[in-house]
Amino acid sequence: MAMLSSAVALVSYRYLAKAGPVPVTIAANAYVNPWLVIHATGAATALFVGPWQFLPVFRTRQTAAHRMCGQIYVAGCVTGGTAALVLATGVSTGPIAGTGFSLLGIAWIAATIFAVREILAQRVSSHRRWMIRSFALTLSAVTLRLYLPASFQLGLDPILSYRVISWACWLPNMVLAELYLTFSKADAIP
Repeated sequence: MAMLSSAVALVSYRYLAKAGPVPVTIAANAYVNPWLVIHATGAATALFVGPWQFLPVFRTRQTAAHRMCGQIYVAGCVTGGTAALVLATGVSTGPIAGTGFSLLGIAWIAATIFAVREILAQRVSSHRRWMIRSFALTLSAVTLRLYLPASFQLGLDPILSYRVISWACWLPNMVLAELYLTFSKADAIP
């Protein structure tokens, strides 16, 4: 998870340097400038720092660094999620994809804010649960990048695929996160 997250994050930072091609479906977005760079910067930052927050040794022995990285993660999620909401209104693949990405953005921001609220109230167990949900949504960037080339290799219609992937990149992640939270001992982690 950490390797895929880091790889996607590093590749996504290319938008900051305006290096490399922008996929056609993204380039056709009505609000691509400047929102793609804002979204990519926030989301890539969250992807880059997020996985390390789950390491027990980091949480327990490096609490100040954990807190600082958590603040960076939250800023990345809120920035990336807000820009995603703007981009979702300008998708070139229609309202189904726009709605999928809009709901992803709303869920991502909400889960992250709920996690912050819980840690500020010193409800650590609930904070962890919300952070698992938040990171499952952050990982939609990874699942999206797994599904897109797969749909291309299968010869599926690109517009139809993008509409399905706008939902499939995050809903299964949330189901898996909820199953994990239901059947694991996530609350027992010190």
